[in-house]
Amino acid sequence: MRIVLQRVSQAQVEIDKQVVGAIPQGFVLLVGIQANDTQAEIDYLVHKIVNLRVFTDAEGKMNLPISQVNGQILSISQFTLYADTKKGNRPSYTHAAKPEISEPIYHAFNTALRRAGLEVAEGVFGADMQVSLVNDGPVTIVFDTDHK
Repeated sequence: MRIVLQRVSQAQVEIDKQVVGAIPQGFVLLVGIQANDTQAEIDYLVHKIVNLRVFTDAEGKMNLPISQVNGQILSISQFTLYADTKKGNRPSYTHAAKPEISEPIYHAFNTALRRAGLEVAEGVFGADMQVSLVNDGPVTIVFDTDHK
């Protein structure tokens, strides 16, 4: 799995000009899935995200996890994180899992985040979405389970 995490002061996702998910402070997660991803990748990423200390403490240091700031998560499936751009000008997506594989993994990932105590809003899997966010910091971190 590959995740691009952005610390945000607010974010929302729209489909056909209708808001389908919104959060105040927290993380926007762009989630890419490969065919060989399993519960082990989900468990690893949930642990990393829940415990990631990138929110500012009273001394102005990035030292607090999302739970200590009452942050929420906006999770967006994004197969384009596995774009291969080595040849030509049109990306290949052969490294991304097919929807019948990636959709259940995406939902299992979001369920695992909820079980860890986080409030999770979602986009709609496979939909054309417009994501709006205010990147706070800016803080952007990439997780890739192929490079743990």
